[in-house]
Amino acid sequence: MNVAVVGAGSWGTALAIHLARAGCAVRLWAREPEVAAGIRSARRNPLFLPEFELPPGIEASEDLDALAGVEAVLFVVPVQFARDVLRAARPHLGNGVPLISASKGVEVASLQRMDEIVRGELGLDEDSFVALSGPSFAREVAAGLPTAAVLAGRDAALLRRMQAAFSTPAFRFYSSSDVVGAELAGALKNVVAIAAGMATGLGLGQNTLAALLTRGLHEITRLGVRLGGREETFRGLAGMGDLVLTCAAGSFSRNRAVGERLGRGERLEAILAGREVAEGVPTTRAAAALARRHGVEMPITFAVEAILDGRLPPRQAVAALMTRELKDEAQL
Repeated sequence: MNVAVVGAGSWGTALAIHLARAGCAVRLWAREPEVAAGIRSARRNPLFLPEFELPPGIEASEDLDALAGVEAVLFVVPVQFARDVLRAARPHLGNGVPLISASKGVEVASLQRMDEIVRGELGLDEDSFVALSGPSFAREVAAGLPTAAVLAGRDAALLRRMQAAFSTPAFRFYSSSDVVGAELAGALKNVVAIAAGMATGLGLGQNTLAALLTRGLHEITRLGVRLGGREETFRGLAGMGDLVLTCAAGSFSRNRAVGERLGRGERLEAILAGREVAEGVPTTRAAAALARRHGVEMPITFAVEAILDGRLPPRQAVAALMTRELKDEAQL
């Protein structure tokens, strides 16, 4: 299969490496010309995952005309920047070419998921959109370590085709028809990852972390179901699987790292100054806005939002969460 990967950050690069190993012909679009030039000259991405050599089946380009004639597009651009790239890509895309989104987040300005953004910008039929989500650190995928994820879409035949083209003995893809749930699970777990990082940065211990994961999963499931997702999706790879990875075993998680540094007292502006994007920061604000709009109580999300906005120090946020009204566990 001829596939274009749009976005050559760590995750896009790792997926390009995997797809080339799966036998796909891959065109990797990079926003930074130096990334495309580095891949062409040295077979390495000089800015993201430079320790990995890229297989010969990958062609790098800084020009979106590389999308012409491909059979599928894998979109790996941070959600807050997705619209501009989609608008620029639209003239180069063939009609009906499926788009697989590996971007995890909710747009702050519109409170829209990626399927809604793609449908608005490309006019793409909803059956041609697939969400890729699950516990999958970029470096481990690039290293070929065993990984499992979910492809969520509304066209069962398309999902079977993508599964067959993308799966290998090292990366197994399951299918799901719950696009809304898969997208929201992948986005909202980053909010809990920031909270988990803060707990670690504050030195609060494993009991705190376990409680955060459990209650965090509870509240993001409540919002996800209210918005049209299915509860079982949040118990699966896109939900609990990704949550455990980024919160409990997340040494490579950018969102958890942001939380840890906040817990140690660093300023958010300094933390976000690097190249890597922590999608959980804008998604926290979008999730809090969605929760208020739909009347869903999300105490952990609201606490993270207050900390990110500078309205509440992390330790005071912990005290506020621990002294909330006592309730049955099934309640928020």
